[in-house]
Amino acid sequence: VQLQASGGGLVQPGGSLRLSCAASGFTANEHAIGWFRQAPGKEREGVSCIRSAFDTTFHADFVKGRFTISRDTATNTVYLQMNSLKPEDTAVYYCATPRDQYYGCWRGLTPANEYHYWGQGTLVTVSS
Repeated sequence: VQLQASGGGLVQPGGSLRLSCAASGFTANEHAIGWFRQAPGKEREGVSCIRSAFDTTFHADFVKGRFTISRDTATNTVYLQMNSLKPEDTAVYYCATPRDQYYGCWRGLTPANEYHYWGQGTLVTVSS
């Protein structure tokens, strides 16, 4: 099982980025996928998740209306579209998946300690 996160970079406030999480070794549609972020000096926090099979999604309050998580089953990739970016969105963003099929992201964001496989992270910097 591998997850490859990409798409980070430097963007001005109000700008957009799309992060990608390419999954290999498993079928992304059969697993919940979550996006997390960790800013310098802060704890890792959940951002968004997409449930397996049903494409139900959840977002943290601080990104609602700005970020959208989606899945492309043809390419086994999950995306995080980030719009109206703010300086406080600056962080390393990680994607992750639980070990078990169909586990997680059922009624809201699943805690980080229930995810077993993590991508390497991609840095997003929002600055003018």
